[in-house]
Amino acid sequence: MSNNTLTQENFDKLGAYIQEMKDVKGALMPVMQKAQEIFGYIGEPIQEYIADKMGVMLSEVYGVSTFYSQFALEPKGEHVISVCLGTACYVRGAQKVLDKLAEVLEVEPGRTTPDGLFTLQPTRCLGCCGLAPVITIGEDVYGRLTPDAIPGIIEKYRA
Repeated sequence: MSNNTLTQENFDKLGAYIQEMKDVKGALMPVMQKAQEIFGYIGEPIQEYIADKMGVMLSEVYGVSTFYSQFALEPKGEHVISVCLGTACYVRGAQKVLDKLAEVLEVEPGRTTPDGLFTLQPTRCLGCCGLAPVITIGEDVYGRLTPDAIPGIIEKYRA
């Protein structure tokens, strides 16, 4: 996985923002949102930087980053695969679809493949209940899925 966003320039941008927010009460959340915007995720080196520059415990930064789902702890893949686990999808076999995706991609749900190509993201209702079970890959929607369809779908994105 590439860490090409961990540049000095990006850390300088974040540092400048932290400087602006230094005296603002409750600045941790906006600073973390800015970090996510700059880096695309908030991994350990970024969390350590925030804690150091803001004079807070690393555990506090980590706690916020793991509590709120808006924060990613690792870079997102080129293709984000959202698997709907809402009620309609779940009762029609979404868990088996998710399990097959995890097997084909060789990655745990919520993680990104080592090549940085795919992020497998379980999610709640995608609003396509009539097509259950549903996944999205970027803007593409795939419905009425069975685990057997997964290898062919993934192949299209690998090509």
